[in-house]
Amino acid sequence: MKHTPWLAFSIDRSAKTPVFEQICAAIRARTISGDLAEGTKLPPTRVFATELGVSRSTVVTAYEQLVAEGYLNSLQGSGYTVCALGEVELTKHVARKQPKSVEEQLKTPMPFEASHPDMRLFPHRQWAKTVARVCRTNPETMLSGSSVFGNGDLREAIAEHVSEWRGIDAAAHHIIVTAGSIDAIEICLRSLVGKGEAVGLENPGYLPVRRLANAQGLGTTFLDVDENGARLPDRHATPKLAVLTPSHQYPLGGAMSPSRRLDFLAWAERNHAWIIEDDYDSEFRYAGRPIPAMAGFDQLNRAIYIGSFSKIFSNSLRLGYIVAPDALLDRIRTTLNRFGSKASYMPQQALAEFMKSGEFYRHLRRMRRIYDERRKFLLEKLKRDFMEFGHFINHHAGMQIVFHLNSDFEDTKIAMAASEMGIAVRPLSRLSVGNSGRNGLILGFCGCSEEEMEPALMKLRTCFVR
Repeated sequence: MKHTPWLAFSIDRSAKTPVFEQICAAIRARTISGDLAEGTKLPPTRVFATELGVSRSTVVTAYEQLVAEGYLNSLQGSGYTVCALGEVELTKHVARKQPKSVEEQLKTPMPFEASHPDMRLFPHRQWAKTVARVCRTNPETMLSGSSVFGNGDLREAIAEHVSEWRGIDAAAHHIIVTAGSIDAIEICLRSLVGKGEAVGLENPGYLPVRRLANAQGLGTTFLDVDENGARLPDRHATPKLAVLTPSHQYPLGGAMSPSRRLDFLAWAERNHAWIIEDDYDSEFRYAGRPIPAMAGFDQLNRAIYIGSFSKIFSNSLRLGYIVAPDALLDRIRTTLNRFGSKASYMPQQALAEFMKSGEFYRHLRRMRRIYDERRKFLLEKLKRDFMEFGHFINHHAGMQIVFHLNSDFEDTKIAMAASEMGIAVRPLSRLSVGNSGRNGLILGFCGCSEEEMEPALMKLRTCFVR
């Protein structure tokens, strides 16, 4: 039997859809459209397979699937014929979506989401090559490790990184690989503070840390932030530990003064307390020399340093690290043995090689340049179009700007109105405890380009002039 024109179609062998399903789809479509009338006889399976250039079993599978769905009848010796359309429960036609580009597949943060890197700028090809090389030459490191503290090569690479970039004289044995900075803080709290004891937290500060302390049943001593950074605990307060962001305070953005750092280190020594230095985005400083880490000045005595790759490299890898003093290593090991490590081993060897090859630092330098351009763009727009509503302080660092509002405006209301327009500004007052008088908007500038920020700023301005 010759192939009839109404059944002519081509097989797309590059498509992910199986060949038999392509045949089914073509026959379904022609049945629904009326091109294949009731009783029409389909070509024999062997003939049709030859014409399409596929195996006979593929055509048989397609025909039998259509029989099961009620589109075809099968009578022994008579082949396959088209059923009456009324016998078929028609599926609702759904237009096929066009495949998304890589840029569309990557989640673009809403305009001004704080602390979000732009993952569209991630070095996918270089990273993929590194991962592929590890898979070929050292695949066992992606699934298991010899230490609960993490991959040895990555710990060495991190020790070199904090020595060069943050002035911390640490060896690989001081490094504990974690599932991000919050996991690192949780490990430290479990290791150093008992239920009911107090921790000192900055006010305003990072909400997830406050929630973590509450979840562990810890008391909280809030440390108000002034122009010199967080203030020391009151004489009557006795926190066992203080969580600080001295290089770039979150969310206000300033750096802790040298004298305040010395005061905190003296307080920790005097009270046998500990300081967690959360250095979440210290690599993003756009002017002058990097501010030395407290842990480096303290020589890993009472200060514990915490870093993260989520902001400077990838927020999907979920990797961070602790640089711990020798005196705490056994306690942290006990905690990890008791509760387990959350850090995935799979990306650790690849990240170690990515850092040692220099690709990590090439990416970091590129991000600093691009983010600095975006920061300058945002500040210029705020200066031009928003100064009647408030003011900002340029700290030349970080991933967000705080726009302090005049008393005529309420940050929660402005943020709510902006959210309705698809703009993710965060109210400063929500990160504060008590009657702090903080009133402002936190605007992230890293996740979106200048072209994406421009219309968002125009919409944001309308929230003030309604």
